Amino acid sequence: MIVSGAWLRDYVTPTMDMEQLAERLTMVGLEVEAVEKPYAYLETVVVGRITAVEAHPKADRLKICRVQDGREERRVVCGAPNVAVGQHVPLALPGTVLPSGMEIQEATIRGELSRGMLCSQKELQLGDDASGIWVLPEDTQVGLSLAEVLDLNDVRLDVSITPNRGDCLSMVGIAREVAAICGTSVRYPIIDVKETGPRIETLASVTLEDPMGCPRYAARLIEGVTVGASPSWMRRRLEFAGIRSINNIVDVTNYVLLELGQPLHAFDYDRLREGRIVVRRAVAGEKFITLDGVERTLFDDTLLICDGQGPVAIAGIMGGLESGITESTTRVLIESAYFQPECIRRSSRKLGLRTESSYRFERGVDPEGVLRAADRAAQLMLELAGGSIAQGRLDAYPVPVPRPRIRLRVSKVNRFLGMNLSAQQMADVLRSLEMDVTPVDAETLQVLPPSFRPDVTREVDLAEEVARLTGYDKVPVTHAQVPLYSDPVDPHAQTRGELKRLLEAAGYYEVLTFSFTSEKALRSLRLAEDDARLQPVRLLNPLSEEQAVMRTTLLPGLLQATRLNLDRGNLDVRLFELSKVFLPQQGELLPREDHHLAGIVVGRRDSQPIYGAEDAVDYTDVKGVVEEILAALHLEESQYSFTRNALPPYGDTRCCATLEVKGRGVGSLGRIHPDVQEAFDLKREAYYFELDFEALFALKNPHPGFTALPKFPSVVRDMALIVDASLPVADPLAFIRSLPEPLMESVSIFDLYRGKPLAEHQKGVGYRVVYRAADRNLTDEEVNAVHERITAQVLDRFQATLR
Repeated sequence: MIVSGAWLRDYVTPTMDMEQLAERLTMVGLEVEAVEKPYAYLETVVVGRITAVEAHPKADRLKICRVQDGREERRVVCGAPNVAVGQHVPLALPGTVLPSGMEIQEATIRGELSRGMLCSQKELQLGDDASGIWVLPEDTQVGLSLAEVLDLNDVRLDVSITPNRGDCLSMVGIAREVAAICGTSVRYPIIDVKETGPRIETLASVTLEDPMGCPRYAARLIEGVTVGASPSWMRRRLEFAGIRSINNIVDVTNYVLLELGQPLHAFDYDRLREGRIVVRRAVAGEKFITLDGVERTLFDDTLLICDGQGPVAIAGIMGGLESGITESTTRVLIESAYFQPECIRRSSRKLGLRTESSYRFERGVDPEGVLRAADRAAQLMLELAGGSIAQGRLDAYPVPVPRPRIRLRVSKVNRFLGMNLSAQQMADVLRSLEMDVTPVDAETLQVLPPSFRPDVTREVDLAEEVARLTGYDKVPVTHAQVPLYSDPVDPHAQTRGELKRLLEAAGYYEVLTFSFTSEKALRSLRLAEDDARLQPVRLLNPLSEEQAVMRTTLLPGLLQATRLNLDRGNLDVRLFELSKVFLPQQGELLPREDHHLAGIVVGRRDSQPIYGAEDAVDYTDVKGVVEEILAALHLEESQYSFTRNALPPYGDTRCCATLEVKGRGVGSLGRIHPDVQEAFDLKREAYYFELDFEALFALKNPHPGFTALPKFPSVVRDMALIVDASLPVADPLAFIRSLPEPLMESVSIFDLYRGKPLAEHQKGVGYRVVYRAADRNLTDEEVNAVHERITAQVLDRFQATLR
């Protein structure tokens, strides 16, 4: 909101200068972003009188003027064609910096000294005429600055208005705040409407088909107007506020907008069919051409102002091209209305159309100020454009907008603010804001806010008004007594952090991908149609189709990040992510948010090999890192297994496994399926692991306690078997570990062989068993007996033979 200091003084007399006032306005919640003197350059532009004009001896188009500036006579070289003796003209003295940035200095032009510059309107940014120097009225006093002559020695405040203070989007609104700050009163414009025309009811009517969107609609009619230019004082005030002058009728509506904060619209009455106004909702898809010449497609919740046959304006936003004021307009219908703020805000956003009117209607105008604004506009139009005002007003107001009566408890407000104000002090503050205050008892006030303050609806709102007008600097400073303590460690977050550090130590880089993905990316994983992961949560307003659904797996984001790295020339990739996925729940509106852990590895095993060949990564690399993760969760080898049960569709079945922990499937690992690799445009083989962190966290073992180092040596025995080639090597391993042999300490695989002399359907597997007793040395006889017993059970269980 641009505030003119001179205009503001029409309504209130500040008791401080503008700099101090700007600081006080900021302290009461109306932040002043800038204090400017936009016409400060005019202070060194004075009124001069031309006493003589001579031809320039060395230039045909230049003249030498002698100009009296009130103190001395100056020689000025000028090229304007209209210069003449006796004219009063603007003279820019040396040192003046014009709006164009040019600094005026004494200069020699074609051998003649020029001690200033005679200016045109355009050079001073006070008009559009650039054809010659600006000739001022003959009675203009010589020697005065142009800022003083034109009453432009003004200060401009740029006030930032918060969305809840629509009442301050006007000169009168700011004046009310200044009056409360300075302890003075507001001088409202004196409105005296001289009605000499016929009754308005005989000429026009108003029908509200949507009283919810438009609770109040008023109109005035003025006949016999003459459309022309506005007087200079009005043009200057509008331009000072950043509004371009158009003509006297339109300028009056903008003037009242700035003065009272009530947006108005002027219709050419003769272009309103049937002389009627109908307020209704648009039909979805209805077309309408606005004043800016743009055809707009309307929505079914757009509020329209119509005449007897069709729309003439989009309510509260912009008028129509067909009913606007033109040079031939003689009768004007003045619209002054109150529209529901939500309705205007929604329509403005949908149509992408913001105006000074919509800006105010969105924040709420004064429903009781509608008539005052219509009368003020009619009064000014009569003064500036002539004519006669029809008797009476049209005022459709079926259900008055209620004003809340608020009970204010003095003790509660003091407790809330940390202050010690009396009921009388609070009442004085609220009355200075034009609130109706009635004491109920010594500790209670009943307050009726004015109609222009729709933001004041609760007791806490009144407390805010008391605080800001009393002064936030008066609120005592207290220090809260905050005990120092630390929250207990979240084991879930702690475990996530430990696994991240483990993977970083293994050479993986953590990535954070979007929680959104596309349905196409999910389908590229070759998931079955009945897979719950193909039923993601869809976003109502996605940024793009690539981010239209919530992810149900981390793999698409990791695969896309891998492709990006490969495309940029980074051919050795190790990435992981430990984040949430969003899994749909049957019968539930919201998804289940589980943490998953996934990783991708591509390229060489060692990206910077110093010795040896550049081996590529394979299945063992992802299997190894998964085993490290399981070890970090204190899971023993006997508690998990890698199987080929229920392999995921995005894994290559020739090199893929599922992970089971304590009999529960918790993830998978292996090589990415070639079709998936092609769908994500990966140029190299990629290996992955994907784990359900929530399941792993639930299955992890507690941190093991201290165990003393063994005192007695171990005894090792090997078991070399010939088994069917299709038998997973993990099956005998798991079977041996499950046997209740107290002397058996551990089992591992030490050899895997295929080839001659074994048959094609056979393979050789070597298992190494470690035996130990905690209380003695074992004898060979003891160990041999146990080992033979275990071997016999393995041979029988798996139809194996010894090598």
